[in-house]
Amino acid sequence: MKRTLTVIAVVVAASAAGGYWYVDSKQPLREGELTLQHLQATVEVRYDERGVPHIQAQNETDMYRALGFVHAQDRLFQMEMMRRLARGELAEVLGAPLLETDRLFRTLGIRQHADAYAAKLDPNSPATVALQAYLDGINQYQASRPAPMEFDLLGIQPRPFTAADTLSVAGYMAYSFAAAFRTEPVLSYVRDQLGSEYLDIFDLDWHPEGVVGQPLAAGDWKDLGAIARISHEALLDAGLPQFEGSNAWAVSGSRTASGKPLLAGDPHIRFAVPAVWYEAHVSYPGFELYGHYQALNPTASLGHNRNFAWSLTMFQNDDVDLVAETVNPDNPNQVRHRDAWVDLLQREETIQVKGAEPVTVTLRRSPHGPLINDTLGNPSGSTPIALWWTFLETDNPILDAFYQLNHAESLGKARAAVEKIEAPGLNVVWANAQGDIGWWAAAKLPRRPAGVNPSFILDGASGEAEKDGYHPFTDNPQEENPPRGYIVSANYQPLSPTGIEVPGYYNLPDRGQRLNQHLADAEVKWDLQNSQALQLDTGTGYGPRVLAPILDELRAAASDDQQRALVEQLAAWDGDHRVDSVATTLFNQLVYQLTRQAMHDELGDSFFDSLLFTRVLDSALPRLTANADSPWWNDRNTEATESRADIVKAAWQASIAHLQSTLGQDPATWQWGPAHTLEHGHPLGQQKPLDTVLNVGPFEVPGGHETPNNLSHKVGPAPWSVVYGPSTRRLIDLNDASTALGINPVGQSGVPFDRHYQDQAEAYVRGEYQPMHLDQDDVQRHTRSQLTLRP
Repeated sequence: MKRTLTVIAVVVAASAAGGYWYVDSKQPLREGELTLQHLQATVEVRYDERGVPHIQAQNETDMYRALGFVHAQDRLFQMEMMRRLARGELAEVLGAPLLETDRLFRTLGIRQHADAYAAKLDPNSPATVALQAYLDGINQYQASRPAPMEFDLLGIQPRPFTAADTLSVAGYMAYSFAAAFRTEPVLSYVRDQLGSEYLDIFDLDWHPEGVVGQPLAAGDWKDLGAIARISHEALLDAGLPQFEGSNAWAVSGSRTASGKPLLAGDPHIRFAVPAVWYEAHVSYPGFELYGHYQALNPTASLGHNRNFAWSLTMFQNDDVDLVAETVNPDNPNQVRHRDAWVDLLQREETIQVKGAEPVTVTLRRSPHGPLINDTLGNPSGSTPIALWWTFLETDNPILDAFYQLNHAESLGKARAAVEKIEAPGLNVVWANAQGDIGWWAAAKLPRRPAGVNPSFILDGASGEAEKDGYHPFTDNPQEENPPRGYIVSANYQPLSPTGIEVPGYYNLPDRGQRLNQHLADAEVKWDLQNSQALQLDTGTGYGPRVLAPILDELRAAASDDQQRALVEQLAAWDGDHRVDSVATTLFNQLVYQLTRQAMHDELGDSFFDSLLFTRVLDSALPRLTANADSPWWNDRNTEATESRADIVKAAWQASIAHLQSTLGQDPATWQWGPAHTLEHGHPLGQQKPLDTVLNVGPFEVPGGHETPNNLSHKVGPAPWSVVYGPSTRRLIDLNDASTALGINPVGQSGVPFDRHYQDQAEAYVRGEYQPMHLDQDDVQRHTRSQLTLRP
């Protein structure tokens, strides 16, 4: 027995030692010396207490090469998954369940577009030189260090990263902005199958000339519903970043305590682990920047130094049109375009599938763009739907744009850089130490025919889908140094200085109005402390606005004293999404039940599910509750004609029953925090038991949909999982940029078991901020390790 126990002990110890050695071999190297080929001089990399690298090089290409190397140390698996998602190569490592997603991205043509774009890059341009040096650093790391453990789990064979991979990821980011995939089929279905009176709550003009020449058949609507589902699931299931909204504001020195401009920014992105942003402080003689970088991108998307700072929000302009094509009855490979029959272009691509035979897909393109029906393989309908997308149609020198923005210390240079951003649409909010503040809505805005509403599927045969060029950048919404002394950007409908229409899928104005209400207070001098409070604000006027018209119906629906007390809590609720609020929980459950009771019978499962993920629903609900005569209130599944009061009563009782069954019989336990949680999911964390090892959380969190602290969840039944929110919170006072504050929602590293994998997660939930070290003395004081890269 003793000998047996001894043997078991030795085996266990050996296994533990082997496991420790394996995990340790995968960890980033943050101290010591390494050789990096193609360097011209030694590069010093100091790591601070959060694992942020401070890279000091002697020239620009060495700086970018070192950045690629250290970025890959922490985020190589994220880089691999991002390029595979964008290029339609996930099934090769994740198997047949990802085949739908791969078909979608192959259909969109991002891969083909990126390959062609990469072939045209000017090899001598500063942006291209920077990109190639950065990619060389990544590839040197990949070739010289052990592969991430996720590579071992999935059997990924490393291959070099290329400029086409970087451009493909840019395409994915642009696609993740595009709400049209989910919104236009829903709105077109409402218009064409239900009638114009059902559009009233969406505040959309009725344009009968926009109806497609040949009405879509049942099979076509089925296909559109399936495409909307695949489009959403491709983003949801990948566990990778998706841009959703954002806040940013700049305050001029006349309105700050320091007398210099202050910049605040918190882009709203789908939560995942690792987080989207990689922080790095980079420098060489004559240049310095503290930046937030995306995977496979050498230039910072967000950044600051002592002279200037900028942040981003989504513009949310409509840069995608879905176009129904008319097929030649004598030739199924031709469609009507500009009064003539034209051939569809066709190509084949092969998708590798793990554990199965490769799948060859046939992809077609009309003059308006790729046919998205090909996503389905075997569509039910007969109407080809083309995708016209600014990203595929413009030159879009986005690499040059952000390279120049990283160096733009003056208002004029920043404006010139931003003008090069053509797709996706971005609001750039900028400030400098000289006292300037500016905002530019960056996008190439197409000129559509008069009277055409791009919120609906367009008719490709009638000429409505044609574009006669693009508006000049001077037409884009923008402001520089406004007299009021501040600028706010929060994804609401912006106004063009020349009065042109700027269609899009914008967020509610509530979040922007709440920020503006505080920033407009001339008695307040803004500093880092009160700016933190504004970023962490959990209030909104949206909830009380939705509830006000139906409070009497809710009082009539309450069946006992306990329910009547709950209605009065709602009536008194100020919209603040605090963790201890019961009214917040009740409101969010009621919103879902109202939506379902009123709209599911008209839309059916597919289009109703799509509607829940659109921004137009947010705008529709206040109009719906305010209109007792809306046709949506009638339940088509009954012979009676229901009123608003009938539906409100049914929604109220269903809400109470659901909360009792899921959160307990005592309403005092229905607090928002326990019902509203944040878990950062790893791409492999959807599989048990990997979820317990790779995912981070869950955490009880405040905030909610369209509060400034926009910790947002899907409209649905309790409990709620937070889907997206502030991907970082940044505050920079340009009086002294060395005092800048920020936070990462999880941690700097994407390497499991690394000490920086989740070391900021709890601080983020508590609303804490961390210093972003800029001064060399400050960097030296906070250095925890140093890595020297030698030629």
